[in-house]
Amino acid sequence: MTLGILLGVVGVAATTSISIAITALGGVVAMVATGCLSTADAYDAVSWNVIFLLAGVLPLGVALQRTGGAEFLAALVGQVGAVAPPIFVLGLFFVLASLLAAVVTPVATVVVMIPVAVNTAQTLGANPFAFLLGTMFGASAAYSTPIGYQTNLMVYSPGGYKFTDYARVGAPLQLLLTVVATVGITVFWPL
Repeated sequence: MTLGILLGVVGVAATTSISIAITALGGVVAMVATGCLSTADAYDAVSWNVIFLLAGVLPLGVALQRTGGAEFLAALVGQVGAVAPPIFVLGLFFVLASLLAAVVTPVATVVVMIPVAVNTAQTLGANPFAFLLGTMFGASAAYSTPIGYQTNLMVYSPGGYKFTDYARVGAPLQLLLTVVATVGITVFWPL
């Protein structure tokens, strides 16, 4: 029964315009209704700390936009753009996003930094989409701690790793990706 529900969820999501989130929620309801999953197990499977973190961070991103905070931060970062080329500022956003995502979650980082990145790009007269991509890629490349990358967190305890192991291996990878992603973004989405 469980396998049938799973295949149904994937099939509906793949063949219709219904989003995967809606079909997955329907699958959970079907599993609880058929007894494949208890309500207690369904409740325990929800990562409530992530839900509440997003509930707190999403309004912060909206507040940054509505209060002019994003424009203010963009002006500060834009001052770097007065003495540095836009590609350097794009790389700076990649680094800032990856550093912030290493201590907060990548989703929270993107929500907070995207308005700042887009406003900075507009201030510099650069391509806002390139800055959006740089910020998103940077937040996704937070390999220097177990916090910033989900797989790192999953293997942290079972693998017996130390916190410094991630910095030793992840920091050079982040540096390499900063250069590759920044150059790649400017090639495909010119500034």
